[in-house]
Amino acid sequence: MSASDDEDVLRQGWADFCDELKRAGEIPFRATVPPHVNDRTAGFEVLARNISLALNFQHDYADPLHPELMHYFDPVRKQGGDNTDAVYVGATINGTDTYRISGDRGSARYFAVTSVEQGQTPWGGKVAQTLFADDLKVDADGSFELICSPEPQPGNWLRTTPETFRVTFRQFFADWENERPMKARIDRLTGDMSPPPPPTPQRLARQLLASAKWVNESIEFWVYMINMWKALPNTFRSYKQLADQAIDATPGGEPMIAYWSLPPDEALIIRVRPPRCQYWAVEFGNYWWTTMDYRYRLSNTNCHYAQLEDDGELIVVIAHEDPGLPNWLDPSGYAEGYVCYRWMLSDTYPAPVATQIKSAQLSEHLPADVKRISPEGRREQLAARRRGVINRFGNI
Repeated sequence: MSASDDEDVLRQGWADFCDELKRAGEIPFRATVPPHVNDRTAGFEVLARNISLALNFQHDYADPLHPELMHYFDPVRKQGGDNTDAVYVGATINGTDTYRISGDRGSARYFAVTSVEQGQTPWGGKVAQTLFADDLKVDADGSFELICSPEPQPGNWLRTTPETFRVTFRQFFADWENERPMKARIDRLTGDMSPPPPPTPQRLARQLLASAKWVNESIEFWVYMINMWKALPNTFRSYKQLADQAIDATPGGEPMIAYWSLPPDEALIIRVRPPRCQYWAVEFGNYWWTTMDYRYRLSNTNCHYAQLEDDGELIVVIAHEDPGLPNWLDPSGYAEGYVCYRWMLSDTYPAPVATQIKSAQLSEHLPADVKRISPEGRREQLAARRRGVINRFGNI
């Protein structure tokens, strides 16, 4: 192929990439999207921020012969109902080679690693195997070694299948300021160890188009999913209850999700008794399945930070103005979105009960002795979030 042919491939590849992204730009204007300007704007933010994630998946870290661990999300780049407490890390692998992942396990309250198979969603499908923290042998100094392969191995072993295309680590942090994230590397142990070949116009064009399609298809998928919950406002349902897609959705738990829509003068009270479990959390996000800003706003709570009532009940209130309650969720300028309760490694998965009221009547619907928080306490809550995010992600 001549130099001019290569140039034509590159020009066309870039044009196809841009055209596919332009098509994705119509999604925020659909009739099913909330008509508020904040929601339309957030839709474009999600599209723009996930271009980099798509390029990571389809180009930068797409080679299973030269795998590298990568961060999926952070406080800015989000998708798919990301857990506010989480660090998601993974690598592209295949189902035939043998890989070693080694490093410091860290100390996240909930820890799981999965081998993920190709499937009908942009994020893949079934999980070939999951290992939880208690399944993993870790040395006294926190170091560990994990082998991923189709054949059994001594020690820590994660099974792969011919359909396996990714390994994913989930770390859910209860105590943001003191729990440490994993530090690890991945190495392929079998096959040719030659370095990666230089890029070619043809391969880059394919990867650019695949990246743009992934942006489009992934946002389409989550819009499809959120609209199922939107049809049942204030009603908590799990993925399995509403969707039949096989998806890698939080092994060891069954997230309970409800769609909320709040006018400025209304509030939502959500009540439940948390079960005994390894970890639980309440997450809060917008129509696009992205969590609210968790650096500077109260957009979640969990088993470490939540204040329970004396009888063990958890009372969460969603309201546009601070109600002076410890477990307040701040809508952050949005009029609707989702709220998710995760009970991880629990014997039971209770569904919370939501009651929508006028904000002026909030006190009438709460116990007389409900827990409250002072302005000083609220300021410390917010300051602790900032410190915790820096501990988890560093200064991004």
